[in-house]
Amino acid sequence: MKKILTPLLLLLFALPIFSQSPRPAFKPGEWLKYRIHYGFLNASYATLHLTSSTLEGVPVYHVEGRGKTTGFASIFFKVDDTYESYFDRDYGKPYKFIRKIDEGGYTKDIEIDFDYEEDTALLKDNKNGTEIDIPIHNQIQDLISASYFLRSNYNLEEFEKGDSIDLDLLFDDDGVFRFQLKYLGKEILRTKFGKVECLKFRPLVQSGRVFKEKESLTLWVSNDWNKIPIRIKADLAVGSLKADLDGYNGLKNQFKIIMKQ
Repeated sequence: MKKILTPLLLLLFALPIFSQSPRPAFKPGEWLKYRIHYGFLNASYATLHLTSSTLEGVPVYHVEGRGKTTGFASIFFKVDDTYESYFDRDYGKPYKFIRKIDEGGYTKDIEIDFDYEEDTALLKDNKNGTEIDIPIHNQIQDLISASYFLRSNYNLEEFEKGDSIDLDLLFDDDGVFRFQLKYLGKEILRTKFGKVECLKFRPLVQSGRVFKEKESLTLWVSNDWNKIPIRIKADLAVGSLKADLDGYNGLKNQFKIIMKQ
């Protein structure tokens, strides 16, 4: 199950979401909850909570993402993951990233401090007591900050079907990861809240042991000023996975629902 749940939790915490203008897409207090289904099982849930904070005297946004298996699925495989990011309120660049995971006994405890004067990120592996320096540039994002950065910095009105966004992410000791997202157009989804007009995207992933093909993932985000993730579907090497928005609070803008259920 680790090979199945981890990629989807990563995507939930790192979904690039696009703003139509400089109008703010989020505010402190925003909270999102997702229910993750594996086949007929409610396999886990994930939450994202945004607050205001300071880091070494610098005003920042602080986001905490949590993922955990629930119910019947937890009997077979337990997941308890925490991701945190501290990023600049004006420019969205990350200053600190934390990843603590426990997935069926597979654990990681990583902290990354970003130093833009030296163009270096210091990655601390607290589990193994090691540190490494990783070269970066000032457009780098971590797994969490990427979502909020893109919500406020991309104008979807300039996009056409087939256009893509590339972004460099750093969130593990594997180094900088090139993330690509292709725009597929608009689609109306039925959700527990009613019908929601969404923008549809295709994250490009590596095919192999987890995903069937390079284009095995699809995500939908709300076509309103919030641009929050509504659904993710993944065709896996074995079975399929789906994550749906299950709850929300503290949105900056009105959640646009076409028709309530």
